[in-house]
Amino acid sequence: MKKVAVIGLILLVGFLFFACGGGGGGSKDIELVFAYWGSEGEVENTEAILAKYNASHPGVTVKGMHINQEEYTEKIMSMAAGGNLPDAGMILEASIIGWARQGIMSTDDIYKDVGDKPLPYLAFKDGGNTVSWSAANEVLALWYNKDLFDAAGVEYPPASLDKAWSWDEFIEVAKRLTFDSNGRNATQAGFDKSNVVQYGCYINQLAWQMEVWALSNGGRFFSEDGRSIVFDDKAIEGMQKVFDLYVELGIGKPAPDQNDSGFGYGIGSGQVAMSTEGQWAVGFHELANSVFPDLDYGVGVLPYMQNKVTISTAGAVATFAGSKNPAAVAEFVRWYTSPEENFGTIAAGWWMPNLQSWYTDAKLPEWVNNNPARAKIGAANYKSAVVDVALSNNTKSTCWYYTPNTDKIYAILGPALMEAITGAKTAKEVVESVRARMESALNS
Repeated sequence: MKKVAVIGLILLVGFLFFACGGGGGGSKDIELVFAYWGSEGEVENTEAILAKYNASHPGVTVKGMHINQEEYTEKIMSMAAGGNLPDAGMILEASIIGWARQGIMSTDDIYKDVGDKPLPYLAFKDGGNTVSWSAANEVLALWYNKDLFDAAGVEYPPASLDKAWSWDEFIEVAKRLTFDSNGRNATQAGFDKSNVVQYGCYINQLAWQMEVWALSNGGRFFSEDGRSIVFDDKAIEGMQKVFDLYVELGIGKPAPDQNDSGFGYGIGSGQVAMSTEGQWAVGFHELANSVFPDLDYGVGVLPYMQNKVTISTAGAVATFAGSKNPAAVAEFVRWYTSPEENFGTIAAGWWMPNLQSWYTDAKLPEWVNNNPARAKIGAANYKSAVVDVALSNNTKSTCWYYTPNTDKIYAILGPALMEAITGAKTAKEVVESVRARMESALNS
């Protein structure tokens, strides 16, 4: 009887072995392919993350497919044409809506039946349908050099929306923090705006960040359904108010091109008192320690023109169309983009969590109160100026959450805006000179 029992046990183990995929060619394991780009170090890190997933999820194996970033879009488009797309992969924000409309991405909402969802404005929507979600959360804020404020005897920028500066108040503060080579600030008689040695502000000139001033002034770049170019008078006026800081007032530091950083080129230079930039500037604390060791900086809320508003953005991970295992792909992407699996990046200050639950009192201490990166700028100020704003109705989705081809559009608009920044043209003249090309790019 014992022999019969042992034989039966062996047969049972063998059955389970083959049923679970242990028998080579008869494998029932799910295999997924994840496409990504990155440097050598990022490749090593990504492969380690995939190995962790594979070890903790028996029955599912995710294989990495590294593609050079310069070739990524072309490669994915080629694979789509050949009907052999990976199951999931990294994707630029500006590509999502266009790829969803072209059928390259799956348009299934991977959080549809999940309780803990990302913050609502992190949803990429096409025609009201959620087609993807951001893997993190980044909102624009106002960063400042404390030493320059202290030296001028000026109070730090407000860290709460109820005390946000109006645009006129912001200008007056920036004037007091702008000095020419003779030591006069921009409020004093004889101030020479052609010979400035310290600027009161730097507004990030990247075309996509200009949208926040269009919204703040009551205008729009694109229609709500993302199917038409707007750039109305209010939007253009909002941009012109920014360019006037450089051209008319001489209190803003203009950058020489569109490839700039609001932190490094702005307050990190030691020549600028205030800079606009995303919350990822927290991550520059290491840069500040190594490159700008004497920089003492803080964060406040953006000033406003008509509306108190900021915008949010962050990259996503796509679930591509045609996967044979959509449920497994959705589960993997939720795991891969979860705050738990990205806590190192969150703790370093580069990201904020995407899930709503991480903005509750129970979770906040993990990445705000007890975090060295955010402690450097003051955890209480960070919570008020960034986290509380991120949870308010004042944070809006950046246009690529609902508009296709914004990468092509901004590739046209961005360089053209340099003429407005230098004063060669007005914002209106620039927009009208490229409007037809932007409309063509939107519908390409």
